[in-house]
This record gives sequence, C-alpha cells and structure tokens, in this order.
Amino acid sequence: MQDTLQKLADILESRKAESPEDSYVASLYAGGLNKILKKIGEESAETIMAAKDGNNHDIVHEIADLWFHTLVLLAHQGLSPEDVLTELEKRFGVSGHSEKASRTNPG
Repeated sequence: MQDTLQKLADILESRKAESPEDSYVASLYAGGLNKILKKIGEESAETIMAAKDGNNHDIVHEIADLWFHTLVLLAHQGLSPEDVLTELEKRFGVSGHSEKASRTNPG
C-alpha cells in the first residue's frame, strides 16, 4: 500500500513542473491553495452523499477522489504521505480520547 502512495506522491510532485493546460494536477497547483481546498470540500461532500446512499462502489470511488486531492494538498504544502503515515503510527496503542486531548491541551 505504501508503494502506491509513494508512486502517486512522485507523480504529483512531477506535475509541479507541468503546464496547467496539459495537467489537471498542475492546474490545481496553479490555482493555489484555495482551488485545492475547494476540491477537497467537494470530494468530502460527495463522499458523504455516497455513504448516505449506501452504494459501496460509489463510496470507494469518492474516497479515492478525496484521498487523491488530499495528496495534492500535501504535495502543495511540501509534505508527503509518509508524514501522515508517521503520525498515524504514533497513534497506535493510544486511546482516541487521549490523543485528541493531547492536541487540544498541550503541556
């Protein structure tokens, strides 16, 4: 699974050098953060609707779109899927309530 994420991250990074007229991802980068965030919002809403409809095929399709656009955001911000995976690995064995409290109550 990490290979797939890394391959996609590499492709997304390479699209930074492409023309926005030739590459959808390059057009997102050219549109800046607001364009990328708008797409994430749209894909989030579509994921919610697919889940409410209960169609597993549509849920998977929409989550793939959502993940893709969040990966674009990571690349735009100079981050990688590995950064997210590292954060998730830190959370193994930690209660979700404790983890959330550690973010809201630093100290």
